[in-house]
Amino acid sequence: MPRGKMKRIKSNSQGGELFLINEVSRLVNLSQKRIREYEKEGFIKPLREKNTNNRLYSPFEVSQINQINNLIHERGFTLACLRNLMVLAPCWNIFDCQIKDQCPAFQIPWRSCFEVREYRDTLCNGPCARCAVYLNRNVKREKVLEQQSEC
Repeated sequence: MPRGKMKRIKSNSQGGELFLINEVSRLVNLSQKRIREYEKEGFIKPLREKNTNNRLYSPFEVSQINQINNLIHERGFTLACLRNLMVLAPCWNIFDCQIKDQCPAFQIPWRSCFEVREYRDTLCNGPCARCAVYLNRNVKREKVLEQQSEC
């Protein structure tokens, strides 16, 4: 493959494009190491190519990487804070959904989006199993502001 060319794997089971990590790195302007760190922290879960075990990213993962990067570098979230956000905040708020008013996940805010999706379709274009909110579902919910007894 000529240097500088981006390789796209044209089809996945949903019929969309899949990208290798080097192309995703260029698309989101992050190092491959940083993208792998987001995976290790449990914020993304790319597919794996059967024969080579290469990571394969759909446009859904690319958009999640962009938003996670924005939350960390533009909004000042730490990784620990971001993990708590995934547990406590609704998906439409974390990922800045532009059509949230029409989504059942917005209309039933006391349930997680992946729970709502079990009995009603949501407007999210990605699979729950690869969403940062779903991937962090087992993180213990803790009070964000606890009173200090040492006053």
